Amino acid sequence: MHKKTAVIFGATGLTGSLVLKKLIRDERYEKIRVFTRSEPEIKSDKMEVIKTDLENLEQYSDDISGDDVFCCLGTTIKKAGSRDNFKKVDLDWPALIAEIASKNKVPNFLMVSSIGADSKSANFYLRTKGEAENAVRRNDFHKVVLLRPSMLLGKRSEFRFFEELGKLVMIPLKFLLIGNLKKYRPINSERVASAMIEFANITTTKYVFESNEIELFARN
Repeated sequence: MHKKTAVIFGATGLTGSLVLKKLIRDERYEKIRVFTRSEPEIKSDKMEVIKTDLENLEQYSDDISGDDVFCCLGTTIKKAGSRDNFKKVDLDWPALIAEIASKNKVPNFLMVSSIGADSKSANFYLRTKGEAENAVRRNDFHKVVLLRPSMLLGKRSEFRFFEELGKLVMIPLKFLLIGNLKKYRPINSERVASAMIEFANITTTKYVFESNEIELFARN
């Protein structure tokens, strides 16, 4: 069986750190290229840690190669400090990573987006996410998978006030969200990470997965 090489960006974030942990345990992968500004806490012989200045991504072009790219980059406008900086992290860098990976003939590109992502949205956050999705899809990949999770549950390294407030409201109401509203149910980041790896290893022509669909593909 062909052993795969994974490429991961955003490995120190909430979902990305879980993707990394699962890839290390996954026997389908023999190598994991981790592009990061800070050293991951987790260690493994499988890992090749590439200290990365994301402002100069082109200098790492030769290393952005393998079988599956897992793009888990994301921030908030508050943390980024401005809309321009937010756009850089959530749109410009993913778009450039996808462009480089495509040129290097990486077959699969998977990215964590957001529920409601829409390039025509009046909401800046959702519009930026939608533009990032469009930018990724313009490249020549065998498979593109865009995950649109709803509110993510899990322990972040930084405190996000409005996210925590949202959890207090949404978690008790979770089971009232039925039918077409299921995609708005909060989802555990562990499930998103699990499904992301599964999507990389199944045959599918579907490229957008909403939160409730992500839940269905997560392995226990």
